[in-house]
Amino acid sequence: MPDVSFLTLAADQAATASSDAAAPLLSAENAVALVTLTGMEIVLGIDNIVFIAILCGRLPPEQREKARLIGLALAMFMRIALLFTISLIMRATKYELFTIPVLDHGVTGRDLVLILGGLFLIAKATKEIHAKVEGEHDQHGAAKHASFGATIGQIILIDLVFSLDSVITAVGMAQNIWVMVTAVVISVGVMLLVSGRIAGFVDRHPTVKMLALSFLMLIGVMLVADGIGRHIPKGYIYFAMAFSLGVEMLNLFMRRKSGGLHVGPGPGAAHAVQRAE
Repeated sequence: MPDVSFLTLAADQAATASSDAAAPLLSAENAVALVTLTGMEIVLGIDNIVFIAILCGRLPPEQREKARLIGLALAMFMRIALLFTISLIMRATKYELFTIPVLDHGVTGRDLVLILGGLFLIAKATKEIHAKVEGEHDQHGAAKHASFGATIGQIILIDLVFSLDSVITAVGMAQNIWVMVTAVVISVGVMLLVSGRIAGFVDRHPTVKMLALSFLMLIGVMLVADGIGRHIPKGYIYFAMAFSLGVEMLNLFMRRKSGGLHVGPGPGAAHAVQRAE
């Protein structure tokens, strides 16, 4: 005869799980988790926005907006898809694929994605910095544009890396999957609203673009370090980014105030250069 107390306990646990699943999304606990997680997702999404903005800046002007919207939409769908396969994601953080002997660190599936993604970021940022410093032109002397397909492919690759990091953070901060999905949708909506302005600002100011590329390289180093078991707190990285950006904003303000800021081709730029002379 089955143990009645055991069956009763199992029934109580099933009822509790059912009531938790049916609990309103905006209960007090879920509301706090939603606000906190949305803010965190927006902060983590800054890297994504900057990378997409820089990649789209290499496209012909008429394709940039389309690529930017596709990139952010892919980021949202990839995050949501990873949330619904969270059991596989968490399994990828536990099972070791191989061990790095020198570091005595077992590399998991998550670590491997972070290492490859970090190396890709470092290589891409280095290539972009070289192109900005040396200049990249075709045989007729015109600036070379990237292909639309290659740009979308690179966006998908880096979306995967950033999405994995974002989803693992989300699981640690919320228990209800619909809270996580809602936070992702809201954060990507905010990113869509501001990404155009950020992309335009980066394109208009070469020094800011160089700073952004340097930070992408730094983030790549952080991802590789995390992948080999040498975790670097993100707070240090974001503080350095905020401080450097603040200094650059002061520089831009001072140049604009002195009338020597070159803002791009057109009458306004010519007027600024004339004033500087």
